[in-house]
Amino acid sequence: MGLSDNLKGVILAVASSAFIGSSFILKKKGLKRGGASGIRAVIMGEIANFVAYIYAPAVLVTPLGALSIIKMGIVGCVSCIVGSVVIVIHAPQEHTPSSVQDIWTLATQPAFLVYVAATLSAVLALVLHFEPHYGQTNILVYLGICSLMGSLTVVSIKAIGIAIKLTLDGMSQIAYPQTWFFLTVAVICVITQLIYLNKALDTFNATLVSPVYYVMFTTLTIIASVIMFKDWSGQNAGNIASEICGFITVLSGTIILHVTREQEPPPPP
Repeated sequence: MGLSDNLKGVILAVASSAFIGSSFILKKKGLKRGGASGIRAVIMGEIANFVAYIYAPAVLVTPLGALSIIKMGIVGCVSCIVGSVVIVIHAPQEHTPSSVQDIWTLATQPAFLVYVAATLSAVLALVLHFEPHYGQTNILVYLGICSLMGSLTVVSIKAIGIAIKLTLDGMSQIAYPQTWFFLTVAVICVITQLIYLNKALDTFNATLVSPVYYVMFTTLTIIASVIMFKDWSGQNAGNIASEICGFITVLSGTIILHVTREQEPPPPP
């Protein structure tokens, strides 16, 4: 019996967390070999994450990113694991659209267009006004840009992944202009994400960047995915409530881990 799509997504999400988590550590060490390894690790992590979104809903895949920042604290670890298990158990099954045109219909629905407009407006405000004045002192500026663009990255990559999956199943989506539009959006968003994530890591302590970024990115990604792909459509209130509780438990575990972990020593003068 083959693996279910959700289980494939979980396995890939966990692998992605391991790669991305190691890249955070290697980057902040500042070692020459570590820098090269960190780049490779984050690339492999993002590839695994990309494939995970093909098979499972973002509501399931994104919260499992908490596994990349588990370091210390028994209570925090248990909270992250319990929350992740609850999410896995109650996660909705993926409803794969039959063509990229169906995805385009989801992307152009009024509710999602409002979300996109609000997201881009917030990003512009952060880049043009808040970054010059507060970028070096307030971590929420850089990570806000990363998280907002990241939510658009996820839905775009998920659309591309579905198009690739349909193409491999014999229903080619290459000729549709919507496929290339989603690809262009994904590239722009990923580049913007990496630029501002690097700025955050270069400016602030990684032990602060990691949990704050996780909480913001995960929350916005789930909101975007639920609006666009209707991940909760067809689920009863009990399952939705369980997923929200699981997500809150993961967030609580993340905060506990951040509070209890050892702080990075200051760089030598």
